[in-house]
Amino acid sequence: MRVFGKTTIDFLAYRKIFYFISAALITAGIVSLVIKGLHFGIDFLGGTELVVEFTREVEIGEVRSAMDKAGFGDAEIKTFGSERDILIRTVKQGVGTTIGDQIRGGVATHFKDNPFTVIKEDKIGPKIGAELQRDAYLAVFFSLVAICLYVAFRFKFIYGVGALIALFHDVLITIGMVSIFDGLTPNLNLEISQNMIAAFLTLVGLSVNDTVVIFDRIRENQKIFRSMGLIELINKSLNETLSRTIITSGTIFMVLVVLFVFGGEVNSGFSFALVVGIITGTYSSIYIASATVVEWNERKARKKLA
Repeated sequence: MRVFGKTTIDFLAYRKIFYFISAALITAGIVSLVIKGLHFGIDFLGGTELVVEFTREVEIGEVRSAMDKAGFGDAEIKTFGSERDILIRTVKQGVGTTIGDQIRGGVATHFKDNPFTVIKEDKIGPKIGAELQRDAYLAVFFSLVAICLYVAFRFKFIYGVGALIALFHDVLITIGMVSIFDGLTPNLNLEISQNMIAAFLTLVGLSVNDTVVIFDRIRENQKIFRSMGLIELINKSLNETLSRTIITSGTIFMVLVVLFVFGGEVNSGFSFALVVGIITGTYSSIYIASATVVEWNERKARKKLA
């Protein structure tokens, strides 16, 4: 199935514009990371998390008031699928289930006429949180390296370098956007949790998949059109894979937007990261990964002429 007919778009003619766009986005993200930082959840900081199911719907403001009175003014409070289910999270540490008991007591005192049930309770110590944070960084890093080696082995080495640069580009922009947009609205809490790390690993896989499809078409066309210039050949390959890219990325994008809008606060971080990642991953396959191959070969040609 083809969304477009036969196209002849000169994609690579616009690559320097996208270099500027990417540089601006990455710079903005780095500035936000330096000034604002990232918001880590209890998965990495340690703390206590409860999911409470009330008999009747409650207001988030009322739950917050209950936590303020109980001494947990810094607790995170979110809806968990419905207006009766509330997630309460704090990074405060205590012996055993002390913190969980205090949260339950504060809720019971404030909502005497609205009984509740604790349907989930998790406690993570600071040492385990630090280990999870380290393992998360390593998982993302080694996944990038493994994919680079795979692409370099399957294609030429410069193709692997282009894929790796594109992947780092996607991850950097997504992390930057998470930092920038975190907390801009009361319902947009983009904390770094295990779900968010899963989103980044999924992003890496989706991005490299699109890149590999384009590189594979480039390799096929190099065998057929041996006398064709590299830029013309890559543009031809990009046009031939355009419909596939639009169909694959577009359908995933629509699903993620629906998940972001209707999936509740619990899924907002996961879906937001992947929405940004799908957008950056789609254009980085063209203007970063493929363009890197072009820039490398043009540099080699200039050195040869010199």
